[in-house]
This record gives sequence, C-alpha cells and structure tokens, in this order.
Amino acid sequence: MSGLILKLSPKERVLINGAVIENGERRSRLAIMTPNAHILRLRDAVHPEDAKTPVKRVCYAVQLVLSGDSDQDEARHALLRSIEELSQVFVDADSRKHLDIASHALVSGDHYRCLKALRALMPREERLLAAGH
Repeated sequence: MSGLILKLSPKERVLINGAVIENGERRSRLAIMTPNAHILRLRDAVHPEDAKTPVKRVCYAVQLVLSGDSDQDEARHALLRSIEELSQVFVDADSRKHLDIASHALVSGDHYRCLKALRALMPREERLLAAGH
C-alpha cells in the first residue's frame, strides 16, 4: 500500500498495523509510505456480528486481511471463490463492474480497493433481500 493517502475527518479512527489511531479536532491527511501496511478505516469496517449476508461476509473476510488478522496469500483463493459466487447473483452490468474491480484488486494485492468495490454492492444486496421477504 505504498503511497496511500488517507484523508481523515475530525475524530475519525483508523486501524494501522493493529493500532487504532484517532484523528484530532481537524480534518487531516496522512501519507502512508510503508509498503504492505495493514490499514482499515473503522468507518468502513463490517463488525463480525453484522456479517450475516453474503456480501458482508466477503467484506469482513477482506477486512481481516486489511487488518492483518488473516494472511493475504491464504485468503486469496477463498475470496476469489466468494466473489465468483456473488457474480452468480449480481448479474447486472454495474454490479459486474464492481465485482470485476474487486477480483482484479484482490489479485493485485490491493485489498482496500477490493473492499471498496464490494461495499458498493451492500445497498443492492439489501434491496434484493428486502424484495425476497
């Protein structure tokens, strides 16, 4: 993740290499220069008890890699399989685009971009699940 720029809102929290860091009273910008640092914005985090749907479960698994709690090489195959399973449900062009971005990001080791692409599917998943009830 060399050269990652984090723009933080006041009091926003971020997990960097296992340490929770809270921003001060003003907006700030951090440049993360360490390659392969484990970084997760806590506002983007899916809590374990909320990982009850297919998209949220995959997001949670990606964030475990981002936080350093899961090995990226060991998780890659299972995550790619999970993204493939999601592609069986999300068949519209826009969803496919997000899934394609997520897969390519995962293969290239850009887990933050993978998580961001998958998070875009959460509102769609919510609508699909609501329509099914």
